[in-house]
Amino acid sequence: MTLSVPTSPNGSAPHCEHVDGLAPVTPRSRGCTVCEVRGGGWTALRICLTCGWVACSDDSPNRHAQAHYQETDHPLAAAMEPGSTWRWCYVHERLV
Repeated sequence: MTLSVPTSPNGSAPHCEHVDGLAPVTPRSRGCTVCEVRGGGWTALRICLTCGWVACSDDSPNRHAQAHYQETDHPLAAAMEPGSTWRWCYVHERLV
C-alpha cells in the first residue's frame, strides 16, 4: 500500500518548504514496530513522509514518531488513518 498525502498549500498558515516535492511513500509496517516488540500500545499512528517509517504518535505513551524525527531529521509525519489529511512538520512545530 502506498500512501499519497495531499501536497496542497498550507491554507492560511505560512508556507512550509518541507511539503514541496513530497512523493508518495509506502508504509514500512502496519503498526509501531518498537511498541510491538516491547509489548506496548499506541493511541494513533504516524507515517514519516520521507521514508515510510510507521510509529506511534505524540499522544501515545512512547512517542516513537517524534523519536524517529530526532534520530533522522525527517521533518514531516502524517496520520495513518484512511482519508486523513493531518500532517505535522517537526521543524516548524505545526500542522501543514
